[in-house]
Amino acid sequence: MPICSDGGLVHDYHVALALAMGADFVMMGRYFARFDQAPGAKVPTREGFVKEYWGEGSNRARNWQRYGQGGQEMVFEEGVDGYVPYAGDLNEGLAVTTAKLRTTMVSCGSTTLPVFRSTARLTLVSDQSFEESHANVILRDTPATLA
Repeated sequence: MPICSDGGLVHDYHVALALAMGADFVMMGRYFARFDQAPGAKVPTREGFVKEYWGEGSNRARNWQRYGQGGQEMVFEEGVDGYVPYAGDLNEGLAVTTAKLRTTMVSCGSTTLPVFRSTARLTLVSDQSFEESHANVILRDTPATLA
């Protein structure tokens, strides 16, 4: 029976994690909702832009009568209705995500999804280890000039 990772994918690397943990496919509505090509308004905020997003199990999607419920009302709302961070053009974003997935797979010694699922190993690390694993370099906004 195929396994689906449905919901909760926020970052690109979550796709690799889901596949490594055995998912045959992932639902990526939230991922695609961030891009220009997705429906939903692009809304300015103090921090930048966000895009409207509503999951397929949300009341908004239900109100579109997509599911042919035959007049029955859904008793509860499963999906979310809100905003996701704006991410620009889909072609550029998808190219980055695909490159990250390929790099992760190759780092695990695999070039196919079945091999990746069988060779990937997830390791729990402490918060301290996670913090120390990042570069500890202060980046400059402008090039340095030497006198």
